Amino acid sequence: MNIKNSEQNIQSLRLALNGADAVLIGAGAGLSASAGFIYTGERFQKYFKDFALKYGFRDMYSGGFYPFESLEEHWAYWSRYIFINRYMAPPKPGYQKLYELIQNKDYFVLTTNVDHCFQNAGFDKRRLFYTQGDYGLFQCSKPCCQKTYDNESVIREMTAAQGFTANADNTLRLPEGAVPKMTVPPELVPHCPVCGRPMSMNLRADSTFVEDGGWHEATGRYKDFLRKYQSQKMLILELGVGMNTPGIIKYPFWRMTAENPKAIYACVNFGETYVPEEIAKRSVCINADIGEILKH
Repeated sequence: MNIKNSEQNIQSLRLALNGADAVLIGAGAGLSASAGFIYTGERFQKYFKDFALKYGFRDMYSGGFYPFESLEEHWAYWSRYIFINRYMAPPKPGYQKLYELIQNKDYFVLTTNVDHCFQNAGFDKRRLFYTQGDYGLFQCSKPCCQKTYDNESVIREMTAAQGFTANADNTLRLPEGAVPKMTVPPELVPHCPVCGRPMSMNLRADSTFVEDGGWHEATGRYKDFLRKYQSQKMLILELGVGMNTPGIIKYPFWRMTAENPKAIYACVNFGETYVPEEIAKRSVCINADIGEILKH
């Protein structure tokens, strides 16, 4: 279904939003991709050409798993990765458009994205649950305790040490003709202030993921929101969610819709739009670019 043939569904989605008592948003990687946070192609080459030539990486994601020989090289790669995907704004206004549509509703956001785009676009941080972590946080690699640590200042130091500069709008760039360093100084390598072990990213990759106090508080606010609207008119809006971790957003959203006869389920995704037959009559599915749909 392309955008031209989606007008009826777009209108149905608009009516569902206007008539809802509350909006539950579930967002996956497709939403950030639609906003321009692409991990391959020109954007990858612009910031990681040196790593691509040395190691044969074809995308940022693959490079994030590479077993670099030193922590200095590991953090050179990751500091660039974090800066452009956490502290730079996405090039397209999809998140701002979404906020404009729902800002006057009671809403809550559950997301597997870790790039902080919702909060940067103006969403209330108390209405957000970043269930898989945050590029802006470090944790102990063991971990020795359930604590996380803001990383912005040291990430900026690391990228600067490689020769990059940040413009006023947080755009990362290299001076004309400069070649970036592929390591950071040893003194910038982050270590846990409690046990001294090397830090790692607060990203859910395995059993070492730290669920800190803020994570548990967000869990509680999410559950409170669901209890409040479990039998009311709720738009359950899924944006850009694939099948990598369907048990976090997709399957629970289908179940909530089935259990609440006043709920409407909506899915906007490019290439992965489907719905169970049991809730199809109370569903709106649009197979198109999310950013284009949000303009309507």
